[in-house]
Amino acid sequence: MADSQQNASNLAEIAREKNIRYFLISFVDLSGAQRAKLVPASAIGGALKNGAGFAGFAAAFDMSPADPDLLAMADPSSLIQLPWKPEVAWMASDLVMHGKLVTQGPRNTLKRLVARAKQHGIDVKTGVECEFFLITPDGKLVADEYDAAAKPCYDASALMRRYDVIAELCDAMQQLGWEPYQNDHEDANGQFEMNWKYADALVTADRHVFFKFMARSIAEKHGLRATFMPKPFMHLTGSGCHAHISLWKGSENVCYDPKDPLEISATGYNFVGGLIHNADALCAILNPVVNSYKRINAPRTVSGATWSPNTVTYSGDNRTHMIRVPGGGRFEMRLPDGAANPYLLQASLLAAGLDGIEQKRDPGKPLDINMYTEGHKVTEAKRLPLNLLDAMRALDKSTALRGMLDDGLVDPYIKLKQSEWNAHCGHLSEWERTATLDC
Repeated sequence: MADSQQNASNLAEIAREKNIRYFLISFVDLSGAQRAKLVPASAIGGALKNGAGFAGFAAAFDMSPADPDLLAMADPSSLIQLPWKPEVAWMASDLVMHGKLVTQGPRNTLKRLVARAKQHGIDVKTGVECEFFLITPDGKLVADEYDAAAKPCYDASALMRRYDVIAELCDAMQQLGWEPYQNDHEDANGQFEMNWKYADALVTADRHVFFKFMARSIAEKHGLRATFMPKPFMHLTGSGCHAHISLWKGSENVCYDPKDPLEISATGYNFVGGLIHNADALCAILNPVVNSYKRINAPRTVSGATWSPNTVTYSGDNRTHMIRVPGGGRFEMRLPDGAANPYLLQASLLAAGLDGIEQKRDPGKPLDINMYTEGHKVTEAKRLPLNLLDAMRALDKSTALRGMLDDGLVDPYIKLKQSEWNAHCGHLSEWERTATLDC
């Protein structure tokens, strides 16, 4: 109670100092969609003490209209003043019902996994590479009609034609202390990537949630639309969300071994082993929509490469593999896409990696080949699921991820994804009509 009162007092003071009129108390549902309530600064004390109330059923959780309020308990340490509308401040929140943390809450799940890593004495540092398209408001075309090169990656002119949007986003991240360091035009026409410094896994996830919200809001301000859809255009490279992971005990990176060819320690190899072992089940979370499988199992795009995996392999500094190990005791997981729930992305990778550490899983030998040209020669490695249904079935059967993530999260998540798959199967596409009317 004392902490709640202190936080309320602090927030009230911050609101006065920074001219904040409203607080946006936010959480994400199982699918990763952001939900929120707008609380006037005059009422923030009550919201911190009692939570902001939501109907869980209406917010797409596996709940009933008869259930009591789902309470979003704001985390003041996550507070971000909106750079484009500074009279509003955003806060992430933890979900509570009947005085207990809700197992389905994605942020709650990540915090549980972070605590489990702490039991090993490990702090988890992560970063994400957010790729997105700037498109027309109706979602049908790349917004820049002149961005039409076959190989547009790093195109300076195309980047500068969107300078106003990219610079405003980067300026905002600098203002917020995220330490952004590079922005570029990506491999697809109309596609961009923005990078900021790695941090503790929970901080990265909170920032990831906010970045998607901010990118959409600032794009709209400029008359555009930002989409993180994995594959919005079939002929273009899809949008990934590559995750970088390292494990620390104090100032020591426990995955680093300078004597190893890949500079990875035994603990690091076990972590990679967990990602390899659980890869097919991870797809249900890291590639969570029907459209995801048009990215990870895609034919070659107009640029000449998909930049996404379809086989469960790892290598050194080689971007054609599912896991890239660039050295220095760090891993890049190239499987996640832009649709992934930011909290469950981090939680599932941590769950799989901790399973690898606890079970001492061997990832096998790295492959130093070009998977895009020689991947057909690899016969002993697992292939990634071809669709969301196969990924869901793998997650459903995964005792390792169920044990780490909790049945109370996995079962509602699979139920939600099954309903999405059923809706997809109930849709008649124009291709089916064209290909089958005269059968």
